[in-house]
Amino acid sequence: MTFHTFLIKYGEIGIKGKNRYMFEDALVRQIRYALRGADGSFKVYKTRGRIYVDCEGIYDYDEVTECLQKVFGIVGICPVVRLEDQGFEQLKKDVVAYMDELYPDKNITFKVEARRSRKNYPKNSMEINCDIGEAILDAFPEIRVDVHHPDVMLNIEIREDIYVYSRIIPGPGGMPVGTNGKAMLLLSGGIDSPVAGYMIAKRGVALEATYFHAPPYTSERAKEKVVDLARIIAAYAGPIRLHVVNFTDIQLYIYDQCPHDELTIIMRRYMMKIAEHFAKEDGCLGLITGESIGQVASQTMQSLAATNEVCTLPVYRPLIGFDKKEIVEVSEKIGSYETSIQPFEDCCTIFVAKHPVTKPNINIIHRSEENLAEKIDELVQTAIETVEIIDVQG
Repeated sequence: MTFHTFLIKYGEIGIKGKNRYMFEDALVRQIRYALRGADGSFKVYKTRGRIYVDCEGIYDYDEVTECLQKVFGIVGICPVVRLEDQGFEQLKKDVVAYMDELYPDKNITFKVEARRSRKNYPKNSMEINCDIGEAILDAFPEIRVDVHHPDVMLNIEIREDIYVYSRIIPGPGGMPVGTNGKAMLLLSGGIDSPVAGYMIAKRGVALEATYFHAPPYTSERAKEKVVDLARIIAAYAGPIRLHVVNFTDIQLYIYDQCPHDELTIIMRRYMMKIAEHFAKEDGCLGLITGESIGQVASQTMQSLAATNEVCTLPVYRPLIGFDKKEIVEVSEKIGSYETSIQPFEDCCTIFVAKHPVTKPNINIIHRSEENLAEKIDELVQTAIETVEIIDVQG
């Protein structure tokens, strides 16, 4: 069976008040963006509290559903058969043909759920349920009715046309990207930060990203890996502006001037400062990191407090209570895991102390940073001025 229309179901958008239209319009825009590269011609529109995707001509069903499953705000994708109203007797015949083609194994249970938004239709919803159900039972005696836990929920919507559907492909849920502002993701080449970006984007936040590159200690291939990760996230979150910062001179200077057990904390503090600079410059409302309490030395409660101290913007850490196994599961689900585990060094792993401090004292960190006073501001300014901007599309 060929479907030429998809009904888009959304979740919490439906309980919004007077500004609900803003979320619906954002979802329509995101669907159009997601389908821009798919083969075929598509019309995306909303009407009477519903969003539809009409597929005109030949298209790839699997490609379209895969694209729609990456649009935050969608909770269900329903392939719909759209029928012209040619009378109730014809509707019964069409529904019986639909059930026959879609469910060749008739050893199933079903329930009919009719909605009649066109109130001048000659039958009410309950009459439609009963009469359509009777027609199906007459045509296929082995099919049984189960109104509590049916195998097939047959939905019939009476509008200008008549929509029939029984399959709901799950969507990712969440909120349409762009409805909750924008934030800056600190993106490394690891497993955690792409998942953090995905999870914040799922709540409707548009993303930008900052990556700290340390040539020649990190290779060009390491940078390409991060661009690949940004591209994977952009398939869900929309276009991402990636800031590639040359961090080598800052790292070497910190390595020469500061106690080695504090290297990671001090480096991360300067990473946060630089990322925050770009965040404020581009109108972001917060920073996003992939940190999880206690996962490594720089992610203890004391270390996170020391890192946070340099920021004035809020820092969002969606993975803060996750185990590594849980993070890996999300990474595999969104398709970033295989790229994340490619064996290329990032700047967080090349200058690592053998015994990093796990409970840094913020006053001691301040004293250590005084050793950097001579050159650090100049180095930070140079890193900001020489940033490479890459616009990444999903």
